Amino acid sequence: LVELAASGGTSVQPGGSLRLSCAAASYRFSDNCMGWFRQAPGKEREGIATIYTGGSGTNYADSVKGRFTISQDSDKRTIYLQMNMLKPEDTAMYYCATDSLYSWACSVDNIMKRSNSVGAWDQGTLVTVSS
Repeated sequence: LVELAASGGTSVQPGGSLRLSCAAASYRFSDNCMGWFRQAPGKEREGIATIYTGGSGTNYADSVKGRFTISQDSDKRTIYLQMNMLKPEDTAMYYCATDSLYSWACSVDNIMKRSNSVGAWDQGTLVTVSS
């Protein structure tokens, strides 16, 4: 698993929307399991969404299901996280990573297990939801 640079974070009001982006080199994008994670202050890192770039399979954590959407643009080798109906509890540093998990294994649970092999995460983007 390799951490990639996430971008697009900013401050937004509750109920608002925001889209995060994460670009990868070709060899780290094609047929990879890419995912979004977040870590709120004082809490452990949480895997929230995955997408298998060789197909269209996606998986979400219950905490974001129905509000967040992960998608990809293959031409730009970029994945996105569209976040709607944002809540104050969504405030966190958001991170992106890519892994060689096969399509059938690409899930939030599995990419979280793989993420434990990464030491310091330092390419996140901050999302603050506050009025």
